[in-house]
Amino acid sequence: MKKMMTLAALLSAVTLSAQAQDISKGPVIKDFGENAPVQMTTPLNTEMVYKVSYDVAAGSKPGEMNRALNSPARFLNMMVRNGVPQDNMKMAVVIHGTATMDVTKDSFYQEKMGGPNGNIELIKALTDSGIRVILCGQSAAFRGVTNEDLLPGVEMALSAMTIHTDLQNQGYKVIPR
Repeated sequence: MKKMMTLAALLSAVTLSAQAQDISKGPVIKDFGENAPVQMTTPLNTEMVYKVSYDVAAGSKPGEMNRALNSPARFLNMMVRNGVPQDNMKMAVVIHGTATMDVTKDSFYQEKMGGPNGNIELIKALTDSGIRVILCGQSAAFRGVTNEDLLPGVEMALSAMTIHTDLQNQGYKVIPR
């Protein structure tokens, strides 16, 4: 019995190791959004239109990427890789709190944060792929951020609360973190 349990544990470790080695980026967002193939036992609905939003409040340190901002890239890549048409993916990222700085131009970020903004390429990849990145205007006002300070493609809303309400009324579901 003990040998069978050891063999099962070894096979599980080999399977996990094989899956971990298959982790890759893309296919939509090439430089971000790592995901792995999975042998699903619950089918994925590839015909459904997925309307999802993310709430990102915690900011990153200077020079570092905000890992919460990588999650939408991962979700988009994972879904398209598994047969969901990209046109069926409607996504938004609502930014507020200390994450406000992560969507600002590098010159502004460096002046306020004392180092480079490590999120510039990721924000560009998100917006270029059709993912809306929306900043809470109240957080922006509190931190002295204006529309001119924002990275290209970043939208400004009245508040995180109002844009979350708007998105939910449009059928978007918040992905919990």
